[in-house]
Parts: sequence; structure tokens; C-alpha cells
Amino acid sequence: MKKKAIEKIPYIGIERTSRKKGAKYIAATMVKLVGHEKHLITEVYRNKKGDLDVPLVRIVLTKKDFGTFFVESGVWSRALIAGSSWCSKYPVWDKGGREYDAGKENVIRSDEDLQRIKSFPGVEEKSWRSQTWYGLINDRIDDISTKERRARENRRWERRQQGLKERAENTPEIDEQKLLEYADRVIFREKHYLYYKKRGSWARVACSKCGGVNEYRWKPGISYESQFQRMIDEPRQGGFGTCPMCGARGEWKPQGKVMDSYSKAAHLFVGQKYKETGMVFRYYEVEKEYQLGLICENNGPLMENACEELSGTEIARVYFEEGRKPQKDYHKQSTWDGKDFWDDCNLYGKENINISEGPILPETWEAMKGTIFRYSAMQEYEAAEDGYINPVDYLERYMQTPQIEMLTKLGLIKVVENLVKCRYGIVANEHADRVDTFLGIRKEHVRLLIRHQGEENILKILKDEKRLEQQWTDEQIENLVELSLESRNGWMVVLEHMGVQKMLNLIGKYAGAEYGTGCSRATSRLRAVAQTYFDYINMRQALGYDMSNSVYLAPKDLDVAHQVMVTEHNKKEADARIREAEQKFPMIRKHYRRLRKKFFYEDEDFCIRPARSAGEIVTEGRVLHHCVGGDNYLGKHNDDISTILFLRSKTEPDVPYITVEIGTNDLKLMQWYGAHDKKPDEDNMRRWLDVYVTKLKCGLVGTAEAAGDGEDTEIEAEDEQVLAVPA
Repeated sequence: MKKKAIEKIPYIGIERTSRKKGAKYIAATMVKLVGHEKHLITEVYRNKKGDLDVPLVRIVLTKKDFGTFFVESGVWSRALIAGSSWCSKYPVWDKGGREYDAGKENVIRSDEDLQRIKSFPGVEEKSWRSQTWYGLINDRIDDISTKERRARENRRWERRQQGLKERAENTPEIDEQKLLEYADRVIFREKHYLYYKKRGSWARVACSKCGGVNEYRWKPGISYESQFQRMIDEPRQGGFGTCPMCGARGEWKPQGKVMDSYSKAAHLFVGQKYKETGMVFRYYEVEKEYQLGLICENNGPLMENACEELSGTEIARVYFEEGRKPQKDYHKQSTWDGKDFWDDCNLYGKENINISEGPILPETWEAMKGTIFRYSAMQEYEAAEDGYINPVDYLERYMQTPQIEMLTKLGLIKVVENLVKCRYGIVANEHADRVDTFLGIRKEHVRLLIRHQGEENILKILKDEKRLEQQWTDEQIENLVELSLESRNGWMVVLEHMGVQKMLNLIGKYAGAEYGTGCSRATSRLRAVAQTYFDYINMRQALGYDMSNSVYLAPKDLDVAHQVMVTEHNKKEADARIREAEQKFPMIRKHYRRLRKKFFYEDEDFCIRPARSAGEIVTEGRVLHHCVGGDNYLGKHNDDISTILFLRSKTEPDVPYITVEIGTNDLKLMQWYGAHDKKPDEDNMRRWLDVYVTKLKCGLVGTAEAAGDGEDTEIEAEDEQVLAVPA
């Protein structure tokens, strides 16, 4: 479509506005030849006198193409002009309109214009959307878009199939028998089973290796003939014996423990050269199935046809080429016709095919020579990981970070493990070609890191040393690693005011243990004391103490100092919670005098009264260790939905005993609990509360308190002093 030429075509223009009721926009059409191709041009004008010369949009339609030109912005669009669903049928130039009135608001100039649209090639009425003039055009645009999309998808599918075919043709053949023999030797350890069934001094034995079945004596007899009978060792479940028929070594398994057939499965990799310098890694699932046939006899089932079978299935292939992303192909089975096929995309959800770790066939290392991975050091990494790795993950990371070769050959296996798992947070400079710069540590400590194979704990300490611009000895670093430091903020504060050796000596003194002894009890003691010490430092700093004070940094008794800090820290948090509750629920204090006159009651043993303030409810919950101090109960008391009452002994009226929740209006006893959500002296206290509620409903509670204003004033004054905590 020649857009520049179309933009130069003069506008159609409208002579006068439309008098149709509710018409907001008028459309006009014309057919023009542009580049020897017929174009249907539809212009939409606003139905106002001053807006009939320049259209809002110009919709251009050809036999195989389309486009919408927005005149004001000068932008072309290939989107649908009215959407393809019922909920978006209003046109793009009228997004503020109402969908059910879209046909009335967007009219066409004349029947000739409508006929010009209907007669254009490819335009036809085929759905409810075609009832309007713009619906006819929209359906044609939708048809063209659908054909273009399907054509693109077909071309993409053809390219994918061509790529699959090319990769399959360039994938070398593999000796599956050799692969299965390797799997049996390395993975399954050539394991066989000897099934047995004892009957007196005899045992019937079936071998899974040779399939032979025969009876043998395992217990010596006393007859003359028994000395000529074939003897075997007594079969015992879980033990190992030798098959008397083929000489294979196998594990004894009783006949009664066998359920027809069972199998063991594992995975392995085969690497092959691909094209000139590329490689393909083939991921196999190998399975060893053991079967035992049983036939019926008068004396019960009889073992027959014992066997074992090895099988392998190729699950995935990963192709590596220089300068290209790795391509993974997956072996699938069609649910339509049951045929196997290869595809270049994975399955979805729980059926997703995962490539996990496994052994690698030794032929891979020879095939790797002369490829882009000849210097990848994957063979050294595989040896360090006891033969079980995921070569796909390793080589993907190697292509991204070639420094992995250097790290592997230096013995920094733990660092490489982190990189293979995409944990790049340990990397300081991904483009560096030196270990110290790459990891962000001091050059003189690289050998120490190598001795520890790049363990993450020691790497963290070395990175902290570089970041803090410190210089620590190897012994100090190993001692810090032994402490297994987790409270990083605590020991960072300590290092601002004392050296690392002094800190280590201080922790060792508190712990009464030495570093580097190899004793697990000493190490555990050092770590526990270090955690307590740094927790103490963190709390003291949070409370605003001057941490340059040596008395604070090195207390005489660490446990006592830590407990003091815990108490002070908890008190600070409790005071903050009380202030928050007082501000959030102020009506509790204001309602106290009225509620006291209504709910206060006492007898010879107990007294009960409402809470004076939100802070007192919070304190009650903290002392008794239950949830009354939560916002839920405070909110209900604040809004007069329910009332929190304190039941206490008359001899100790200030000691919390039982907390009661009662309906403010219906006077219904909702719940009552003592310390730790338990009910002390439950039978007696339940009877006392039942009597109290009965008197409350009969109006026999609180009447004697009418003259108690002086006492209330005194109590509230005392309460003000208790709750006057510093901000």
C-alpha cells in the first residue's frame, strides 16, 4: 500500500450535516486507482458545520491489504476499526460513545456510498457485525488479518520443521546397545535378583540374569543321598548370593515380596559433535525392569520365567553452535495417532520435561575435542562432582561466562556450582579475567579460597574484608567462618570500634572455647555465643546507646547484659504499642466513668470493673499472654459493641487475674479467660460470673456507685501517672 500517495489524495468533504437523530459522525466513500490498484477510501467526519472539510480518519481498503490513517496525528494503523467481539463493537474514532447506539451515531452519507462498500471485492455480509457500514469494512479487515496471521504462522511452522529436519539429519547415529551396557554397569551396578521360596530344607531359586529356575538344598540332610544333592547357602532377604546356574551375583528376594514386575529408572547424557564445531547433548532415560512369572500349583504359586530387561528412551536433545542460543528439542508422543515425533518446544504445566543431573558417557570427552567446548573444563567439573552433573546448564553458563573454565581448573568448584545454578550475586565484575576482580576479594586470599574449594561462607567473609577495606590473616578469616556469622549488622558495628582479632578473642573468652579445634561442641558453643553477642550489640544500637563506649562493647557478663537489653527493648516496644492504642481508641477512656457505674461489682472475695483505657487493655493482654490487646477487641470496646472487664481478687486488685468480654447492650457473657488462654478455678469462677450476669440484667449491679465520683477521679489520676510514658 502506497501510503504517501494515498495521503496526497484530496478529501471527499461533506456538503451538509446529517439530520438523522443522534448522528455524531458521517462517513463518505470513493474508489481511487493508486498504483494500478483499486482502493476503497472511506472517510469519517464529525457531524458539525465546521468539521465537514477535514475527516477524523481515512480507512483504506484494497483487495489484499488495508490501513487506517488518523488525520490529526498523521499515524497509520492496521488494527480493527471496531473490534472483533460484541463488547467492543463501537468504532475507534468514537471510544466515548455507547455501544448499543454505535450504529445510530455513525451514519453513512448516502445509499450510493453504502452500495460502493458492499460491491467492493471481498466485502460481504456474514455476521451480525455486518449490519452497519463500518461492520462490513471491519469484517473484511478481519478476514485479511486472519489470512496474514495464518500465513505467518504457516511460514514460521515450516521454518521450525525445516530446522528440526536439518538438526535430525546432522545428528550422528548412536550405539544404543553400548549405551545400555554403560547404564547397566555404572548406574544399575549390574544388579540381579535371586528369587527364592523355601520349603523345609529346600529352596526353589529363580535367577533374573539367566532366567533359570531350579530347587536346591540349603540345609544339610542326614541321609546318604543328601551328600550328593546340590547345596546352596541359606537364602536371606536383603543378603547376596551366587546363582548356582549361571554364577551371577544377585540379591536374595523372597517370592512373596515380588509383585509381578518392577523397575528402576535413571537418566544419562551422551555428547556428540554437531556439524563442524558444535555439539549436541542427548538426554536419555534408561530403565531396568525385573519380571517374575508365576504359575498355579497344588501347593501354591510356582516361580517361572524370571527375567530382566534394559531399555532406553531419548527424551531431549540440546544443540550448541557458536554465536547462537542453545536449541532444545523434545521427544513427544501424539495423543491423536499415538506416533512419536520431535518438537522444538517443551510441554506445559506438570507435564513439563525437565533435564536433570546424570552421568555422562565417556565417549563425550573425545567428541568434545575440536568443538567450541574443547576448553570448557567440563570434564574436570564432572570429576569433582562425582560424575553427576547437568552438562546443559554448565555449558549454557560457560557460553555466558567463559571464566567458568578458569574457576573450575583452579578448583573453585563451589563457586562454579553457584554460577551453574544462575546465582550470579557472588560475582563482583562479570567481565573481569582475574579471580580476585571477578569475585571482589583480595588477591592474597585467592589461595585460601582455593583450599576451601570456593565455599560460600568463606567467600562472604572475603568479600566483606574487601568491602570494609580491612586486611585479615588467613587464621582470622577461618575463625570468622567457624562462627558462621549471620547477624552481619552486629559484627559490622563491632568492627567499627575494635579490631577483628580483639572481637574474636572476646567471643572466645565468653564461650570458654578455642578456635580451630575441630570439636563440634566447641564450634557450637562459639557460634551460640557469637549470635548472642551480636544480638546484644544490635539491640543496644537500636536503643540509641553510644557504641564507642568500651563498657557497652565488652560487658563483664554477656548473658546478664543481653537479658537487660531484651527487657529494655521489650519495654520500649510495649510503651510504643500503648501510645498507639491510646491514640487509635480514645473513646475507651472517655466511656470509662459511664461503664463503671454500669458494670462495677464486688463481694467479699472478688471485684470486677471495666477497663480504664486502651493502654490498660494492652497491658492486661501482655501480662496474661492472651489476645485481648489486639485491635479487634479494642475496636469493639471503643465502639460500644462489647465491654472488656477485669475480674480481680479484692486482696490484690492491681494484679490481673481474669479478663471478661460482655455485650454492652444485651449483657451477654461472650468469653472469659485467665493467663495463657486458660480458665483458672473454672467451676467456681463460672458460677460467680453467672451470678454476676444475672444481677447485672436485674439492675442490681452498679447502683451503689452513684456516689463514687471521688474514687473514680482518684483512680483515673493514678492511671494517668501509670500511662504517662515518655514518647
